[in-house]
Amino acid sequence: MRICGIKLTHDGAIALIEDGRLVFCIEQEKRDNNQRYQTIGNLEAIVTALAEHGLNLRDIDQFVIDGWDGEVESQFQVLSGAVPLTLKGAPYVERHAEGVLDSLDGSGLILDDHVFSYRSYPHVSGHVASAYCTSPFAKAGEPSFCLVWDGCIFPRLYYVDAQGARFLESLFPMIGQAYAAAGHYFGPYKRASRAGWDLGVAGKLMAYIALGSIDEDIVEVFEDLYEKHFSGDTEIARRYRANINDAEASLVAVHDFFDASVLRLEDKAPENVLASFHSFLELLLVGELALCLQRHSFPGLRNLCVAGGCGLNIKWNSALRGTGLFDAVWVPPFPNDSGSAIGAACCAMAADEGFVPLEWSVYSGPALKNGDVPPGWKAAPCTMSELATILASNKPVVFLAGRAELGPRALGGRSILAAATSPEMKDYLNEVKLREHFRPVAPICLEDRAPDIFSPGTPDPYMLFDHQTRPEWRAKIPAVMHLDGSARLQTISRSSRHDVTELLIEYEKLTGIPLLCNTSANLHGCGFFPDAAAACQWGRIEHVWCEGVLFTKEQVTGLPPEGSAHNTKMSACPR
Repeated sequence: MRICGIKLTHDGAIALIEDGRLVFCIEQEKRDNNQRYQTIGNLEAIVTALAEHGLNLRDIDQFVIDGWDGEVESQFQVLSGAVPLTLKGAPYVERHAEGVLDSLDGSGLILDDHVFSYRSYPHVSGHVASAYCTSPFAKAGEPSFCLVWDGCIFPRLYYVDAQGARFLESLFPMIGQAYAAAGHYFGPYKRASRAGWDLGVAGKLMAYIALGSIDEDIVEVFEDLYEKHFSGDTEIARRYRANINDAEASLVAVHDFFDASVLRLEDKAPENVLASFHSFLELLLVGELALCLQRHSFPGLRNLCVAGGCGLNIKWNSALRGTGLFDAVWVPPFPNDSGSAIGAACCAMAADEGFVPLEWSVYSGPALKNGDVPPGWKAAPCTMSELATILASNKPVVFLAGRAELGPRALGGRSILAAATSPEMKDYLNEVKLREHFRPVAPICLEDRAPDIFSPGTPDPYMLFDHQTRPEWRAKIPAVMHLDGSARLQTISRSSRHDVTELLIEYEKLTGIPLLCNTSANLHGCGFFPDAAAACQWGRIEHVWCEGVLFTKEQVTGLPPEGSAHNTKMSACPR
């Protein structure tokens, strides 16, 4: 049974599941240096993705489209080649508590001049299915709660077992977009206009709040305004809750909430305001979830899956794990919409077989392409031992290996790696990548050594929890330590067959340090580099390693101006 899951809207992707195994998931942003959050505007992308894996359209038993905005159904305006199409899809959320796997059956999916029928499941259902089916709980046959908090919905709690999934309740009336909205009213991303949203602001705010401190007076302001605008028995709050299925109305309400916040907090430091708002939401999330669990008791282990865009908030994930409310917490590497194509396919799998485990690997993205490396680069074979020596000399390396990782985090397949021992390396990497100075650089660390260096240092293969750097290591690895001593740790087992594991082992032999800086290898605002040629064309790191070959930049003249997308000028590497 081959199921092709399709996410047409932002974070567009195509996933294929065959007999319970994920064959691939191709996110559009990871093709050809595409912009982040790329949609699928032309259905030819589906034909291309299948053909690249040796499949034609007749090999697919079922096409599934992820649902989107709409209370009853959604609509998608797309092209099939040059032909414009309107496709219907399921709504954003299920229409009743037991309706997680209720589908909309559609026709008219035109691919390469052939017409196919398809199913569509609610968008939120895809989050539930992708999180649970990839979890260790599904593999062990254990049930789990599933928390889904996306941009335009309240946090929603589900209960999933092998037989099915059911919606329990919304925890509180605050849409996930409120976190990013705060950044448009306070701090470095403040805007004069209500128009438009920067989808990347939420992640940047997680870094920025380390500059501030929690102020209880500010928290009290947010608590008061939250009750007035969202949760209380006021006309404003009642109107907001009544219109929650109207995305435009709910966003207007969020803007009004922050307009009122600005009037009361204009004399406060923005970093303290944002740190306090983060704390307010974290306490609200943990507190309301605890109360919800008192209302819904189930036998057996108490597990939790986390999905939706808010699942990328590592501090909230850590707070949930640290409550003691759950025996185990699972966050997939694609909690946001980058996992929605997988989720759509998992819904179809669950409709036929129940919520069974999916066999999958995080390294199931696009394979490396063969591109023409530009002039000015020399190529030579390079062993991991030799590459470790380059890194130990405090020179960063673009590291490209195997298939790209799924989700928004670089996990050693499309990474820039560097020694963490220089205090200037974080600033250097941020400068190279055109990022703000307060943005952290993550450590990638051998799993068995992580508890010695970080607290808790527990296995975290997808960089989705917060860890504190232990005091005795802070001077040794300053480049991966954030302003508050925290680190967005990725661990990798010594038994992993991925190339980055061998590199870490060789680097540890050479230096005694079992970790490196790890940040994504990409053009600013784009997905991962598709090949070595793209990394060399970018040219801001002088060493590019790609599956056994090291490309080294030679001295060239006639460089593009600073700030060009293909700029090859680079300041001296920190020593």
